[in-house]
Amino acid sequence: MVAGLLAGAGTAVAQTAPAQADATDPTATPASEEDTDIVVTGFRASLENAVAEKKNRDQVVESISAEDIGKLPDASIAESIARLPGLTSQRVSGRSNSISIRGFAPDFSTTLLNGREQTSTGDNRAVEYDQYPAEIMSQVLVYKTGQANLVGQGLSGTVDLRTVRPLEYGRQAISIGARGTYADLGKLNAGSRDKGYRVNGTYIDQFADETIGVALSANYLDEPYQIQEFNAWGYAGFNGQGVIGGSKSYVTSTRLKRLGLSGTLQYRPVPNLTVTVDGFYSDFNDDQIKRGIELPLGYGQDFNNAANPNGVKLTNTTANSDGFITSGTFGNVEGVVRNDAFERKAKLYSFGYNMAWRGDDGWNATLDASYSKTDRQEIILESYAGTGYGQNVGAKDTISFTSGKTGTRFSPTLNYSDPNLILLTDPLGWGGANLQAGYFNDRIVKDRIAQYRFEVEKELDNFFGAVKFGLNYTDRDKSLTPDEALLALSGGLRQLRIPDQYVKEPTSLSYLGLGPMLSYDPRDLLAGGVYSLIANTSLDVPAKAFRIEEDLMTMYVQADINQDIGASILTGNIGVQAVNTEQKSSGLVAAAGTLVPTIRGADYWDLLPSINLSLRMPGDWVIRAGAARQVQRPRLDDMRVSQGYGYNPQERIITGGGGNPFLRPIRSNSFDLTLEKYFGRAGYIAAQGFYKDLKSFVYNQTIPFDYAGFPTPTGTPPGTPTLGRADVPINGEGGSIYGVELAATLPLNTFVSFLDGFGVTGGGSWTKTQIKPTPTAPAEDIPGYSKWVINGTAYFEKWGFSARGSARYRSTFVGELSGFGGNRQRRRALDETIIDAQIGYEFQKGTALEGLSLFVQGQNLTDERFATVDPAYDLAVIDYQSYGRRFLAGASFRF
Repeated sequence: MVAGLLAGAGTAVAQTAPAQADATDPTATPASEEDTDIVVTGFRASLENAVAEKKNRDQVVESISAEDIGKLPDASIAESIARLPGLTSQRVSGRSNSISIRGFAPDFSTTLLNGREQTSTGDNRAVEYDQYPAEIMSQVLVYKTGQANLVGQGLSGTVDLRTVRPLEYGRQAISIGARGTYADLGKLNAGSRDKGYRVNGTYIDQFADETIGVALSANYLDEPYQIQEFNAWGYAGFNGQGVIGGSKSYVTSTRLKRLGLSGTLQYRPVPNLTVTVDGFYSDFNDDQIKRGIELPLGYGQDFNNAANPNGVKLTNTTANSDGFITSGTFGNVEGVVRNDAFERKAKLYSFGYNMAWRGDDGWNATLDASYSKTDRQEIILESYAGTGYGQNVGAKDTISFTSGKTGTRFSPTLNYSDPNLILLTDPLGWGGANLQAGYFNDRIVKDRIAQYRFEVEKELDNFFGAVKFGLNYTDRDKSLTPDEALLALSGGLRQLRIPDQYVKEPTSLSYLGLGPMLSYDPRDLLAGGVYSLIANTSLDVPAKAFRIEEDLMTMYVQADINQDIGASILTGNIGVQAVNTEQKSSGLVAAAGTLVPTIRGADYWDLLPSINLSLRMPGDWVIRAGAARQVQRPRLDDMRVSQGYGYNPQERIITGGGGNPFLRPIRSNSFDLTLEKYFGRAGYIAAQGFYKDLKSFVYNQTIPFDYAGFPTPTGTPPGTPTLGRADVPINGEGGSIYGVELAATLPLNTFVSFLDGFGVTGGGSWTKTQIKPTPTAPAEDIPGYSKWVINGTAYFEKWGFSARGSARYRSTFVGELSGFGGNRQRRRALDETIIDAQIGYEFQKGTALEGLSLFVQGQNLTDERFATVDPAYDLAVIDYQSYGRRFLAGASFRF
């Protein structure tokens, strides 16, 4: 399907010459000559370009085309990609930054920039799309089927982000734009913002008789995000009924800054040779302050235990018919006031060199070299305050509560904003013998990819239109280095009243019923010497570190098919990839009672045949069929060699986990069949079916593990057996995932002439998974899987005026959230529907303001929440996050 981009105002002139294939795009097909006569504008031009892209490709492809240079002003292109059929996104901190394709989590797809593999700002392979300014992109292609000369393809799909090629663009363009943003939740924390902005500019030109082309683009944003969050520790048992066992809820204020720069230089000294040099740079800073009150309500304890008079008491309970306690009163509660800071800084660099020769004798050759690098640092600073040091010391609270569909609301008796009551300390004695007034976690991630590729093509004049031979070498190196420390009060103090100069305006937790809370920035206290750091010497800290090195040599051969069959034309390709993988994992492993540096890994081959066929019939009908062997390399942190472990006081054993440096890829035999009907240049309807037979999968398996010879974890009582438990990833049994996708783009004047300017675009998908961890285990949902994904956009565009509204729905799914320290947490997320709308106007040709576009946009207009639940009870909400609505207004001017 062709997805229109919701954001981006105004009309634009579509290209009037066929776009040439980028030399780094392994599957590019020039537009047909019949698509060169008509000039269309704006959003409709975007749709028509994307329809032509889908029609002319031999793979199953979804695409997005820019309305014009600099006209993709979403906070993230993930917002736009999520409108394609079979694709959806998961919101993180209120913005979409990751994409799921056909029910698979983001780590099952790969992302390319101009046909080249990219490093990630995350811990693994999945690209986070908010690193890439939408304004610098001219097109996004999503390949759903495999193809021999598509290097770096993912199992669920491959996303290729494409920037402008100035010689192919063919004319001068100067575009500038700006917009303001307003978050309607307001300023939830002192010093936070509810308004932001972004600016962008693009310059494209050609020189020296069209032999030199230059494209330059710059984007800067400074935007706020605000979140109200309820989070439950879990749900405990009380007299055979379920009740909330603890709460850790926050208001979060985020300030996101990003500078994005992109440049391309092309040189064509002779018509047969094109040299392209391009670069991309992103400087990303995500600054968050999180404030809330953590309420230990007896999770894992025996409520009202007479032998523990200081324990939490639960009285006055009311339960529903499901045996879930919806209201009551907790006594003896020791709350922890939390002021946490999160800073994420990432710099992404991407460079490429391409030389393409197209010979007059049918021989073509391409040489491509690229380098991608990401440096990321995350500093997570937790700070604790309470009524006294250690348990049963300070004042305790009596809190009544009500639990419902949006989480739990509380009514306390203590004033959590009183600086004489709430002190910097270790309220629950989490540090044991050491006072732990907070926690410091510094995570440094480095990711490098060097890629070299050579391809030779011979054009033929028979059943096979061309034959390609290629060789690609990819060298990747990714590492994580953690540094963790306990936060202590300087001078050996056990508790301290917060100095007045650090106290900020109280943060309101009224949405939780908790009222105001004492607020400060823990970074200020650390910088001012109130806090000091004590290094965490626990063995599980260095065990989190890893370095993964991958060397992949890919050889491929592909024959392109182009054959008349009566009144129809058969196009497509058949080919095979042979991929040799060498993987090495470096880290710390226990040996002879100490942790020693260790390198382990594996060396293996994959043979990946593929075939894609498109039968193009009279009446603009197209039938496509595809089959391919596909692989997805394991998550990088699953491949770490190190082990982390510790004493588990609940089970009184040693438990831990680690990686598996011998993991093999997830492998699938994949099949696609589609039927498409096109209506002229601008519309189509398609039915797409797919089936993936997964021959293997990667699961975390719990196994008995003997820690004999390992250093004894801190806090382990004497006599504890060395035989414990470990969770490790393994290559287990596979399964299947299959589904049907329906998609359409329909300008309504195709059917009713007086509806010129009106149209709809959208799609829906139904997906079923039958993946089992072991042959006897029941099928389970994989992360990112939603059975139903539906999206649609209705639009009107004429006389310079544009209006459109969009909705996207996904059914319940298993979401992956990042916990403290970057640990993955999987939770069942509820279904959600996101509604956006926009209106805009571009001043027409001949007016004094020709080239000026204005727009107003609303995002998440229904304030749709993100929620996860405990399946034990209907009202057992784990997360309930409200992001609020976002309103944007902006303008762009094109010379």
